[in-house]
Amino acid sequence: MIRLSIAALQLSELFLSTLVHMLYGFYIFSTALAGDLSQSLNEWIYKPYSNVRDAAIDDSKILSPSVDLPPIVLVHGIFGFGKGKLGGLSYFAGAEKKDERVLVPDLGSLTSIYDRARELFYYLKGGQVDYGEEHSKACGHSQFGRIYEKGHYPEWDEDHPIHFVGHSAGAQVARVLQQMLADKAFKGHERTSENWVLSITSLSGAFNGTTRSYLDGMQPEDGRSLKPLCLLQWCRVGVIIYDWIDIPWVKAYYNFGFDHYNMSWKKIGIRGLVDCLLGNSGPFASGDWILPDLTLQGSLRLNIHLSTFPDTYYFSYATKRTRKVMGVTIPSGILGIHPLLFIRVLQMSQWRHPPDVPPPFKGYRDEDWWENDGALNTISMTHPRYPVEHPSRLVIDDSECQPLQPGIWYYKIVEGDHILFIVNRERAGVQFDVIYDSIFERCRKHAFRRTPPTLPNMVHH
Repeated sequence: MIRLSIAALQLSELFLSTLVHMLYGFYIFSTALAGDLSQSLNEWIYKPYSNVRDAAIDDSKILSPSVDLPPIVLVHGIFGFGKGKLGGLSYFAGAEKKDERVLVPDLGSLTSIYDRARELFYYLKGGQVDYGEEHSKACGHSQFGRIYEKGHYPEWDEDHPIHFVGHSAGAQVARVLQQMLADKAFKGHERTSENWVLSITSLSGAFNGTTRSYLDGMQPEDGRSLKPLCLLQWCRVGVIIYDWIDIPWVKAYYNFGFDHYNMSWKKIGIRGLVDCLLGNSGPFASGDWILPDLTLQGSLRLNIHLSTFPDTYYFSYATKRTRKVMGVTIPSGILGIHPLLFIRVLQMSQWRHPPDVPPPFKGYRDEDWWENDGALNTISMTHPRYPVEHPSRLVIDDSECQPLQPGIWYYKIVEGDHILFIVNRERAGVQFDVIYDSIFERCRKHAFRRTPPTLPNMVHH
């Protein structure tokens, strides 16, 4: 009887979570569509003015080199989108308008960290996306992807470095890309180096994984496979069908990023669809998608190969929507947490690793991971910690860390849920401008290349 009650409760939670996520996705899609229809109507009525465009926010522009103003590249997270997708909707809620040299690339919203880092390189430098022969064969997808006839910043090199600002998984994408540059991992570009990156700023960054991945359906035993019945299974089926139907104008509006897997009905037919749904082929079969990278095990696999470099500036904002009452971690209020995240804030604040499963790393403690923002654990967002902790410093007031030293992760704890600073600017209120103004000011005034190089324990006057 008890087992039946628990099963019924789990099914009810799954139904509610699925419903909330579907409704929110529909809300975002319909809001973007309504905005586009309204804009088209205005352009039709005021036709003489329809050719006037705001060059400052036009992502199709190619930035020219500037010694004083390196580009700031905003990298979206899971289920995110860049300019050119979802019409006029902005993932970063219009933050890109705060500076005239900002780029907002559209990367795969569910593709792996590795694939997204490769896409980001060619988006900036230009050329056809090359996922690498070895990786492509291992994962069962095409080696080559989208063609950028001209990169959005083709001059990109050590003399023309870039600032990266990543939200959620986007922060880890920037780190992986920097490591690839250091490892000279791009064929035909043998002179890349880590110094092509001037700074990385993380906004709720997924550095060390999240226990939410297990609540959504990843198996804690391996951090790769999915539970038979879970939210991510519904997501998997929906994405496969979406890509298989392959309606051009719909995918031009929003794309999960799996085009290199060739899951269209034109290429794989009914039999290929069945294979994908049964888990015999496709990104979910190979594990080459975002969720395995967001488990604690997946983040460990990534972090083993990632460095914090001595000439790059690092800053992160770790969000949380929990507080402790008499030693118990609970959600900090109801009204301040987005309905999409409230259940997960509660669940993550009570998460316990299965006792019959080996912990993901030595020294793991459940209580360290209870503070969260509904999507990521706060401990995961401050700085890279596992398997090796990188140099870091907690910041209460920005004036405390001036002048900035490269090679150190400065981090602040911010009261907010995981999506407070994206999509809906009004929801964040004054905090929105405070956060983004500080990010852009830091990029422009406090993060610059020094000669000779400055190590974390050295300050040149």
